[in-house]
Amino acid sequence: MESWSVEQVCSWLRQRNLGELVPKFREEEVSGAALLALNDRMVQQLVKKIGHQAVLMDLIKKYQQQKNRLASLTCCCETASPKCPEVVSGKNLKSFFARYKMSQWTSSYALPDFPYDVKCTLAEKKCPDHSMRIRIIEFLQADMTKYLEGSLYPNSQQYNVVVNALLQAYPFLDEDGNGFLLWKRALKDRFKYVRRPIEDDEQVLRNKCKFGHRRGQTRKSSSAENKPDDIQMQVEEESVHLEGSATDVHIKWLQQEYMKTQRSWKEVENRMNVTIEIRRKMISDKAPLKDILRLFPFLRCPYQLFREFQLLTHMDIYKKTVEILEIYSENILSLYVVRNNPINIMLQENLKRHTEEDILKYMKMTAACLLLPVVFGDDSSLFAAVNEEVKVATPVLEVKNPFNMNSCEFALYIEREEVAQLDDCTMALAALVASFHVFDIPCPKRIHRTLSFLESLVFEVRRPASLPAQVHR
Repeated sequence: MESWSVEQVCSWLRQRNLGELVPKFREEEVSGAALLALNDRMVQQLVKKIGHQAVLMDLIKKYQQQKNRLASLTCCCETASPKCPEVVSGKNLKSFFARYKMSQWTSSYALPDFPYDVKCTLAEKKCPDHSMRIRIIEFLQADMTKYLEGSLYPNSQQYNVVVNALLQAYPFLDEDGNGFLLWKRALKDRFKYVRRPIEDDEQVLRNKCKFGHRRGQTRKSSSAENKPDDIQMQVEEESVHLEGSATDVHIKWLQQEYMKTQRSWKEVENRMNVTIEIRRKMISDKAPLKDILRLFPFLRCPYQLFREFQLLTHMDIYKKTVEILEIYSENILSLYVVRNNPINIMLQENLKRHTEEDILKYMKMTAACLLLPVVFGDDSSLFAAVNEEVKVATPVLEVKNPFNMNSCEFALYIEREEVAQLDDCTMALAALVASFHVFDIPCPKRIHRTLSFLESLVFEVRRPASLPAQVHR
């Protein structure tokens, strides 16, 4: 932080919801070194609102404490004192340095210096075309790899930091409010594309063996069911009324595009818009879900599922779900009814192992999401299967290792088949609620109160939604 420029300090302020302070910090030319040298009196002169003063001083204090802890541990490591062998050679030091490195990465990230043609396009403040999007994504991927010291496996938090930095610097890239999901998915796809042909990197091989191989087999079997020849036969047999029509052409293009690694997302959206009528008719006529997903495979992509929901309801369900969990998570976890629940016990055990605010917040939101049915006295098995097999046909979440930042997995299941893999609890909860509406699936009675509560918040019902009064006792 000491070497930060004024612009890097301003970017850091925006990331922490202190954007109002940016003009004043620019005017006073507050660099990273100056920021760390601020005392109480200087902060009072710079910042007018008491709340902002408190937040800023707290952030500076935490950074200084973290820096001092690192210095003390480094000193122990260099002297190699026999009195503290567990500090020098144990796992505690390794995990601390990993966490410290992560916090430094996320707090100091700055966008790369884009090539001249990319700068010209961004300066025009116009949405870039497909080829220019690819150029931007390639540069971001290369820059992230540099920050990660060659690693090709960023975590979800790092993806969020980079995409947030991009959209804050160039707000016009946030198209229709869905830009965050689109750019994040494109960046993740780029990393997958780069990792795929690599066969001699130890980390890639280890992760392929641990995660990718199994998932790859699943995708392979899924794609085997949807070979181009089979697709053509299925479209001709099951959608005879579309034969020779423009809609048939769009459906075939969507199926073929879904098989590609590099996809034209803008064209996907256009063709999904064109085919929405036939898609809604199939759903209202209760066509088998497998047939719907076979003809329109992009409904398996979370962002496209959210977009379909937005076309039907004019509501951004992902944004609403983020707000719901941020507002209600602390209240849910403080209720008596969840105190002895296994999910809450698991949460409390994992909270002791971490100190980072972002990780703690993520864990609490995940627990609050999974505990919602318990709060309303509903059947949790109809909401999420945590570390167990999915056994119900209605939309349900499959959750594995919910509090392990390195191996947690979220997936949406419908009719006991995996429909989509999801990044985190927020995306999972949004996908679950959206699936009932998009696929017109009746809500089971044993989960009705939970979903009604969520829908009342998503659709901004005038009667304010609240947690059940009896659970506060």
